[in-house]
Amino acid sequence: MATRAGKTGSQASSGDLLELVRSGRATTRGALQQVTGLSRATVGQRLDRLFRAGWLREGAAGRVDSPLGGRPSVRLEFDDAHAVVLAADLDTRHGRAAVLSLTGELLAEHSGQLLVEDGPDVVLGELGRWFGELLVKTGHQAHEVCGIGLAVPGPVDSETGRVVQPPIMPGWDGYDIRARLTRAFTEHTGAAAVPVLVDNDANLMAYGEQRTAHPDCSAFVLVKVSTGIGAGVVVRGEIYRGIDGGAGDIGHIRVPEGADMLCRCGSYGCLAAVASGGAVARRLAETGVPAASGSDVRDLLASGHPGAAALAREAGRSVGDVLATVVTLLNPGVLMIAGDLAGTPFLTGIRELLYQRALPRSTARLEVVTSRLGERAGLVGAGALVVEHLYAPERVEERLLAMGV
Repeated sequence: MATRAGKTGSQASSGDLLELVRSGRATTRGALQQVTGLSRATVGQRLDRLFRAGWLREGAAGRVDSPLGGRPSVRLEFDDAHAVVLAADLDTRHGRAAVLSLTGELLAEHSGQLLVEDGPDVVLGELGRWFGELLVKTGHQAHEVCGIGLAVPGPVDSETGRVVQPPIMPGWDGYDIRARLTRAFTEHTGAAAVPVLVDNDANLMAYGEQRTAHPDCSAFVLVKVSTGIGAGVVVRGEIYRGIDGGAGDIGHIRVPEGADMLCRCGSYGCLAAVASGGAVARRLAETGVPAASGSDVRDLLASGHPGAAALAREAGRSVGDVLATVVTLLNPGVLMIAGDLAGTPFLTGIRELLYQRALPRSTARLEVVTSRLGERAGLVGAGALVVEHLYAPERVEERLLAMGV
């Protein structure tokens, strides 16, 4: 049997063994021998590197199932106490930052106003300050940080970490986010540079939600409806990004009812111009209701405002019409609705059109749900992205060698 990296026998590295332990597929020395085909001595040598790095620990001994008795097997565990992760999630007018454990536990969190239109230099510099304050709050040292994850409201080239022609992030196109956030982190903590990973917010929300609440779902779609509209797709536990990060940008699919509506991307007729939180806020403002953003609409919906509820349901119908195609194409097991409009009126509108337009076969086993993690989904997903990157088998080997282990 192969590990996820596809290696068996003498090819199975320390990184492959760590992956088996972290995934729960093999958590004793005997199980690792059986899965990889390595000898007892070789397993011991490769585990020793992980123990010396502080990444693995011995837990309680398991039961003895053999009628002949014998020594119980010692359970091996990933030691999540040896490092922490920093994560941030940006919206157009608001930001969140957090310190997380390697297993995704939120240790400290801060949120506040951050305007993406102020530009990346200002926004990322402020995130660096927040990170420094959060580390002090948790009592963790800056040298314990192993990486930083950032969610942004625009399409991202995952190879470079740069946003690509983002409709609602003026001044960010092609900007070197990794370098600036690294500099901000070191300026405010005095620590050495750490890896910085950047991805689209809907992607990371989907990643966090799928791993936390729907780990057995092999095809998972999350739709975020806030200032804009975007979708994140997770297939077999991996984010699907397309060839350059543009997958899931459903807010810019043209819809007939928006033919004369100008979108922030510069085109007419986009779904986001018709059914986003910003679009609903604009329509409410036209009727004299004070609303300037999706968060204002969220507050009105929470207070039971009838006009907001009616427009949210109408927006849901427009989104549901587009999602009928998405569901037919991807055949997901879970369709999750998140963001400012993710409430009963909007969900009702989605269901009305989705089940009317999609093929019955595509929706027969589909769960349509709302977010479990709420506003923390992007943080959890960003943290998980960093951990999976740093503890992937091939990267484990690189890091162990760099540590001289």
